[in-house]
Amino acid sequence: MQDIKETVQEVFWAVLPITAVVFFLQFTLIWLPLPLFLQFLVGLAMVSVGLTLFLWGVQVAMLPIGELIGASLPKMGKAWLVVFFGVLLGFAATLAEPDVRVLAMQVDQVSGGDISKNLLIYTVAVGVAFFVGLAMLRIILSIPITWLLVVGYALVFLLAAFTPDYFVPVSFDAGGVTTGPMTVPFILALGVGVASVLGGKNASTDGFGLVALASIGPILAVMLLGVFYG
Repeated sequence: MQDIKETVQEVFWAVLPITAVVFFLQFTLIWLPLPLFLQFLVGLAMVSVGLTLFLWGVQVAMLPIGELIGASLPKMGKAWLVVFFGVLLGFAATLAEPDVRVLAMQVDQVSGGDISKNLLIYTVAVGVAFFVGLAMLRIILSIPITWLLVVGYALVFLLAAFTPDYFVPVSFDAGGVTTGPMTVPFILALGVGVASVLGGKNASTDGFGLVALASIGPILAVMLLGVFYG
């Protein structure tokens, strides 16, 4: 019960700044119509309740199960299984990421359906999945994350030169939305679990950096989509 109380307090302090700003603007500068302002208040209540339940769910389920899966896979003694299930879980977590769906809906709307919502969602998911698998391989082989980040972003800027202009900003936004509330907890917990078994003395560092790597994947994937689609 203490956990839910702490989560409620955390959500309260998280939404307080944006609520204060909107109230300040409402009663000093913009004066939104009353129905719209009431709609904001209802939405604020729904967001607060939903965020509380979501964060509580992450604490009691997503983080523990992700870490348990990550710690169990290496004990099977087959590196390819760790990489395979890292790819599979990265793909599944991205499909469930609400931020990815918001971006996909906006792109679908702005492009008039030329870039469909589902096409963008699956493209982003494939990019994340590939790089989560690469992150698992990094932990197994003890590859320094610096080299992977340097090579990854070098490929990003190289590919940007061949990507249609309107795909470049979408690709970087795609990298950002994958660092959302669904993908991050699960991927981090998965990495910490794998590193706790395989990382040895480097477990405290090998378990992190997965989100940084995973965010490169959708950037490259959407750019490649632009190269072929454009």
